[in-house]
Amino acid sequence: MTLVLLLSILAIGFSSVAFIQLLPTRREKKSSETHDAVSVQIVVLGDIGHSPRMQCHALSIARHGGRVTVIGYHNSTPNQELLDHPLISIVALPSPPALLQTKKKFLFPVAAILKVLQQAWHLWTALGYRTGPAHWILVQNPPAAPTFALALLACHLRHSRLIIDWHNFGYSILALKLGSAHPMVKLMALYEKAFSCYATAHFCVSNAMARILREQFEIKKPLMVLHDRPSSAFSPIFDEKRRLAILSSIPETSQSATDIIEGRCRLLVSSTSWTPDEDFSLLLDALCRYSTSAKSSVLPSVPLLVIITGKGPLKDMYLSQIDKLKAEGKLFNVFIKTTWLSFENYAQLLACATLGVCLHTSSSGVDLPMKVVDMFGAGLPVVGWDQYEAWPELVTEGVTGLGFDSADKLSGLLKSVLGGDGSALKVLREGAVKESRNRWDQTWDPIAGTFLGLVT
Repeated sequence: MTLVLLLSILAIGFSSVAFIQLLPTRREKKSSETHDAVSVQIVVLGDIGHSPRMQCHALSIARHGGRVTVIGYHNSTPNQELLDHPLISIVALPSPPALLQTKKKFLFPVAAILKVLQQAWHLWTALGYRTGPAHWILVQNPPAAPTFALALLACHLRHSRLIIDWHNFGYSILALKLGSAHPMVKLMALYEKAFSCYATAHFCVSNAMARILREQFEIKKPLMVLHDRPSSAFSPIFDEKRRLAILSSIPETSQSATDIIEGRCRLLVSSTSWTPDEDFSLLLDALCRYSTSAKSSVLPSVPLLVIITGKGPLKDMYLSQIDKLKAEGKLFNVFIKTTWLSFENYAQLLACATLGVCLHTSSSGVDLPMKVVDMFGAGLPVVGWDQYEAWPELVTEGVTGLGFDSADKLSGLLKSVLGGDGSALKVLREGAVKESRNRWDQTWDPIAGTFLGLVT
């Protein structure tokens, strides 16, 4: 019996030592730390290349001497400056298997649970073992699951502090697929509210979102509104020769490049992830109405070249609709092309376009589309869906852009802005160019930079 007891004690001891050895290493706390020592893990449980705001965070931290590790999917190429910066490293996560991407609603709950488990394992190994301990873990939301729980656990074990950067609410996006009454949506809302309260601080994209976080989420910790601003890659291009060279180099615009520069063709650009929160049938309906008006007009109408960039689940469905409309002759003088561009080429395309179109409808009513920010950065005026609370924080009506709430209204805006003597377009373009001077660093440095101790 004594031998069994002794062996049991030894087994427990060895197991305890092994368990402790397997725990993630901790950051050593120091009594005083300079801003040069600041380190941040940025968690993007999505494609890093499609997360412009988080890329901007990383670059801002690194420019001020902080060390950055970006954890996320490396499916597309991020900003080249981010890739080249010596203080920024990327820890790539394996993408979820294709079999977990289901469009069938009855299979979604099972697939979603399996996907979260797969993500949780790879994220935990990245947070706990593939990276060193950091002062801060900056998490993009959404998605909240499993990032909130794992980031908080990593913070506890490694003496890090958590900041949540609120782009939207995970439960409101899930409601687009399942409906607001679905149990998984309600569970997600509870999860977000419960875990978010334990973060050290919060950033969010709008004043409207900050109000929701304070009133409904009961956030008591520091909460800072950090409006999106364009990165340095997005800037107006005024030189016509350069604009012509850019348009000539892009296959979708090469044949119309001269006409666009000389005003004989209008170039519309819309970026989308082809998801349910952007109803592209509304744009197609508006273009059909524009086409009908062009046919019946006694005055010659200006042709429209519409470039739609992006990838996503509903793309094939909308491409079929476009082909059908073309076959029926409903897109007279309207030419629609879809493409996928690199970050740099997309920024250049915006700077050469006539008008930007945003169909973002906002699942929560308080998030703001980054695509409009990028368009303004390029000096491109915007027409966009305006039926959500945060819209006025982004667009100054009649100055930088115009809002619509129907296909008929959008069609009318296209005719009034793109037609006539060009005075309406000139006013909006001047407003957008002026707005382009508001840059990310001007917002980030006094708010996030100061809070992180990087800016004094």
